[in-house]
Amino acid sequence: MSTLANQLAAAEREQVARAIRLLLARPLLTEAADPAGFELVRRRREPLAQWFDYTCGWSLVVEPRRGYARLTKVRADPDGTRPARRTRSGRAPFDRRRYVLLCVTAAELLSMPMTTIGMLADRVVQATSADRALTAFDPVHKPERMAFVDVLKLLESYDVLRAVDGTTEAYVASADAKVLYRVDTTLLMRLPAAPVGASRLAVPPDEVPARFGELLTGLVRERRYGGAVADGAADEEHGERAATDAQRNLRLRHSVLRRLFDDPVLYRTDLTDDELAYVTSLSGRQILRRSVEQAGFLLEERAEGYLLVDPDGLATDVRFPDDTSTARVAALLLLEPLCAAPAGLLPEQLAEAGEDLLRRFPRWARAYQSEDGAARLSDDAVRVLRDVGLARRTGGRVIACPAAYRYRLTQTTSPDRDDKPGPDGDAAPRAAGGTAAESVAAEGDEQ
Repeated sequence: MSTLANQLAAAEREQVARAIRLLLARPLLTEAADPAGFELVRRRREPLAQWFDYTCGWSLVVEPRRGYARLTKVRADPDGTRPARRTRSGRAPFDRRRYVLLCVTAAELLSMPMTTIGMLADRVVQATSADRALTAFDPVHKPERMAFVDVLKLLESYDVLRAVDGTTEAYVASADAKVLYRVDTTLLMRLPAAPVGASRLAVPPDEVPARFGELLTGLVRERRYGGAVADGAADEEHGERAATDAQRNLRLRHSVLRRLFDDPVLYRTDLTDDELAYVTSLSGRQILRRSVEQAGFLLEERAEGYLLVDPDGLATDVRFPDDTSTARVAALLLLEPLCAAPAGLLPEQLAEAGEDLLRRFPRWARAYQSEDGAARLSDDAVRVLRDVGLARRTGGRVIACPAAYRYRLTQTTSPDRDDKPGPDGDAAPRAAGGTAAESVAAEGDEQ
């Protein structure tokens, strides 16, 4: 009997660990997108909610009848490495215009359980025209309709909108397209993760640029750690004095573990003195290791920082190395010159490295075969490296982070001398002479 109980307990731990990693990768998990994953989260929702609340201070809401689970992630430092992306080919990040339309569209949908794309567009036109801080939405122009479609497709991917008649893409070709939507207003209200409503931090539009950082900090301030937010201003001095030791320890635990479970790599240099003291203390190390084990990760602890490895790859939302785009291949290839320059590389040197890649592989990266192509290629590659925590900009230079030394390029010979299609339909990179292909695989380095 005890053996059976042990087996059941072990199975539950494995299921909880798997569900934790699923939710870390997809904080909004819908039954329509992943039926098996949602069923697992639904069955283990109580221990999952307890784990996320204790470990990271994040709330988990599971709605079995509505078919979604929402993990509300909150971070003290804004993270721009995971922008909203267009669902069309290329998955380009949202620009300012699309973010504006997203906010306005979401606000208009709150009072519309059913709507058509034409009615919704008219509401957005009225809302943007009435706000002097916004540029009026003009569906007559195709770029405006494309931006609007990107917003609607994003909401469809969240299951907030469901097209019951017609297709959203038809609106790009014609503003007279007929599409009928069903709106899940309850799920729509679950999307914002900020603990402080933006209306409480309302300031005159002309003051927003100068106070943008302050406003972002105010949106994510949590009262549980002490202090208060009143009339749109955070009382830092009185807030710190009001915080008890228990609140301070709670803040340190959550701040460290949030970043550990949400970032590709956590460097000690990125921690404050208090956070570093906590994570190196006896109790802090015990909590960290226990939390990592409960989530099913492997912990790599180095002198430079911490890295979590998911053996099953469930918690990985962005993979590296990855050959799904030209910029990602170039990012891996640029690691070699970056790691060979401890002091870092200047933008001009990075552009030279990009030019060298284009010269060595003339049939690759056709989108960058232009006068400024080398600079654009190196910029896009550096952006990829920064997003995955392998490089950073310091003093006008790009410097390889310690985790970058885990990767090294290898060369493999291929009997096929013809250039094979690479990312984005381009020709794959080849070494000079065309007899050896430079691999985009990487091997772990023990440095």
